[in-house]
Amino acid sequence: MLRVGLTGGLASGKSFVGQTLAQLGCHLVKADELGHAVLLPGAEAYDAVLREFGREILSPDGFIDRRRLGALVFADPEKLERLNQIVHPLVIRREEELIAAAAQQDPHGIAVVEAAILIETGSYRRFDKIILAVCSEAEQIERAMRRDNLTREEVLARLRRQMPLEEKKKYADFIIDTSGAKNHTAEQTRRVFETLRGLK
Repeated sequence: MLRVGLTGGLASGKSFVGQTLAQLGCHLVKADELGHAVLLPGAEAYDAVLREFGREILSPDGFIDRRRLGALVFADPEKLERLNQIVHPLVIRREEELIAAAAQQDPHGIAVVEAAILIETGSYRRFDKIILAVCSEAEQIERAMRRDNLTREEVLARLRRQMPLEEKKKYADFIIDTSGAKNHTAEQTRRVFETLRGLK
């Protein structure tokens, strides 16, 4: 099975590229969804995150409030690093389980792991090819404010904690520019898929 990492920055269009690849027949694994799952009450990261960051990150129903947790860690690089040390190994384990299951079912298929900080964490080394979704920083800010109901300051704090997209280009085998119309992004994604299919 061909292992592909799909990354970008905050609101750079990687989810749309991931959806398109899934529609074309790739096995899509979303790291962000796994990150949510390991933080649920009773899941692998819940107790450790509470011990590290305190009960003030909980909502009244006992769930970890990701916005409160985000406000805490994105303002402090050390706290963000501690959160990543707890959550990332657990997310990677779940990713590997899903890739293994897909490989059993479809040995000649393409597994795509969509993850925002694939390069920053060094996780990109686990993949055969890397796809990078890019757009301008102005578009990232506008999309993230609209999509996540964040303030401009909250978006900028998150962007400053990520490697700039220009820097990420050095690690990418394929770059998809998502700044235009969605059908243009989909067409670029289809071309990348055809190339990947030829590699198996």
